[in-house]
Amino acid sequence: MITEQLTEIYKLLFDRFGPQSWWPGETQFEIITGAILTQNTNWANVEKAIANLKSAHLLTPGKIYHLDISELAELIRPAGYYNIKAKRLKSFLNWFFRSYDGRLENLENLDTDRLRAELLAVNGIGPETADSILLYAFGRPVFVVDAYTARVAVRHGLIEPDADYEQLRELFQSNLPQDIQLFNEYHALLVRLGKEFCRPKAQCPGCPLEKLPHILDIQYL
Repeated sequence: MITEQLTEIYKLLFDRFGPQSWWPGETQFEIITGAILTQNTNWANVEKAIANLKSAHLLTPGKIYHLDISELAELIRPAGYYNIKAKRLKSFLNWFFRSYDGRLENLENLDTDRLRAELLAVNGIGPETADSILLYAFGRPVFVVDAYTARVAVRHGLIEPDADYEQLRELFQSNLPQDIQLFNEYHALLVRLGKEFCRPKAQCPGCPLEKLPHILDIQYL
């Protein structure tokens, strides 16, 4: 039942919105950097911060690893919370160089569960950021969930309002084919839906999921 519901939601969203072409980034490290910087801000601000790093010819693991943290913070200022995010980038790089010699190919050999656990142990990297890195930078079949995903799932009766991140991730990951492209597209489509229709105050008229069973009176996230 859940599998059919999730499949129908995906079909309706894809038919309306089409492919979303996520995640923007020319290199694995750019995608990782973007995943860390996008916490608590919008993507337009992240793009400005990444553009600053590119203009300074610093968007490589080694260059940021050796960069003074105050200079890094100034460069990523457009992403907001720039002092905190500079520390998070540095924490990631400290782990990356200490444990894996700063070589992305050394991470490719890790199984997904171990890599996820190690990412989550890095200060400032939570489940959503870790899963974004796994899916978008390393092409692992991990479903990324966020506030938009939770909002849609709760309003359509797929999960209880008090479900945590792991329960929500398991809902999608265990009821869909283990397909990297599907996970990629589905997450992006749910974000698009959450921004345009499934807002904290639901905008149901015209929503691609308007005809599906849903709970109109929930003001959620």
